[in-house]
Amino acid sequence: MKTLSRAALVPVAAALALALAACSPGSGTTTAAAADGDAPTSLTLAEPVHGVGYLPLYAAQDLGYFADEGLDVEVTTLTGGGHVNATLAGEVFGFIGGPESGAVANVKGADLVTVANVVNRGNVYVVAATGEEPAPGADLGEYLRGKTIAGGRYGGTPNAILRHVLIGLGLDPETDVTLLEIEDSSAIPSAVQAGQAQVAVVAEPQLGLGIQQGLWGEPIINPLQLLGPYAYSSIVVPRATVDDDPELVQAFVDALARGQERIEEDRAYAEELAAAQFPTMEPAVLAATLDRAYADGLWGGSVLTEEAVETALEVARSGQILDDSAVPQTFDVIADTRFVQD
Repeated sequence: MKTLSRAALVPVAAALALALAACSPGSGTTTAAAADGDAPTSLTLAEPVHGVGYLPLYAAQDLGYFADEGLDVEVTTLTGGGHVNATLAGEVFGFIGGPESGAVANVKGADLVTVANVVNRGNVYVVAATGEEPAPGADLGEYLRGKTIAGGRYGGTPNAILRHVLIGLGLDPETDVTLLEIEDSSAIPSAVQAGQAQVAVVAEPQLGLGIQQGLWGEPIINPLQLLGPYAYSSIVVPRATVDDDPELVQAFVDALARGQERIEEDRAYAEELAAAQFPTMEPAVLAATLDRAYADGLWGGSVLTEEAVETALEVARSGQILDDSAVPQTFDVIADTRFVQD
């Protein structure tokens, strides 16, 4: 078996980075005209997908917490690694994603740092296409052997988790399965529907929507429970931003932390917000999605813990995404904990 679709990543990512650099203002933030000193500071945060796990971020927008801090925050979805490239090019303030994404960039000469956590579990699920489910009690390693698995792009966090899980089951990701590594994860359901893959790696809301559409059933592997605390989605920014404008970073993190607290404590509001953000999800499916999120401890506060960050790094290493042997990436290197405390 072989891994598919990786070769296209390098030219696409490089072209995007060059294009962004060509038009980059150098900061990803825009302050209103000096004539109005009270005008908010505008900034853009890039997300790799629009997902249920990011509800704390959307809550900070929806409830005006960013506005309370003097910020006008726009969230833009950039797939295929575009969220990282846009940050490196200075087109955006930063991105929401795994700290290992910053670590991979740092190994190549960047200087990114993680300042707050959002999703504290490995927020992907392994599902089997309808009609392709393993038999009850089956050995999952043997079940997966020889299968084609549709998942995210090589270099992304879901891909790293998949590779880590496969290795843990005694499988070689390069030879024992075929990885259909899809640049835009929104295309994963189509790959399953077309019969191109028997197994898929998805996050919410894709999981719930796929169940709703009959593409797959409940997860056959739940990495959220398998891996424990995991800095899956954090706020990553250039270290220069932290050094040059710590007040801006503090304001952003303070607002985000309020959104995090609201989502964790107010299930009714979380359901209302999720319904607005993902209007195609049926109410029953949306409720089941949030049931899973709360049961699996998806959110665990905004504090970056060493355990959660080191787990993310170790998964990236074992999943062959991160090779930091020459430029070690550790919690002390890539995490700046001054902005949010226990």
